[in-house]
Amino acid sequence: MIRKITLMAYAFLMTNLFGALAFAQEHGAAPSQQADIFVKAALALAAGIGIGLASFGGALGQGRAAASALEGIARNPGASDKIFVPMIIGLALIESLVIYALVIAFTLAGKI
Repeated sequence: MIRKITLMAYAFLMTNLFGALAFAQEHGAAPSQQADIFVKAALALAAGIGIGLASFGGALGQGRAAASALEGIARNPGASDKIFVPMIIGLALIESLVIYALVIAFTLAGKI
């Protein structure tokens, strides 16, 4: 229950903060310059949040995969050869998704 309330409050604050930034105006800047600054800020924020979420999710997935594989090997040491190879392939696929997010973050950062 507390998690849901916290998540809803966080979502409410984030949407309101970004909405205020979208309509903020500086006295000396032209509207096109303001839009350009907002787009650059949004791209930087998207790159940072994207790579942060990807690395968090990848680390969580790799930790769970390794823990499950080691638990299976501990229960049945004879099956370690059958468990090890699929675990390595799974870890490589998880890591490839994180690297893909890193490439997207670099692409977004290059547009700034």
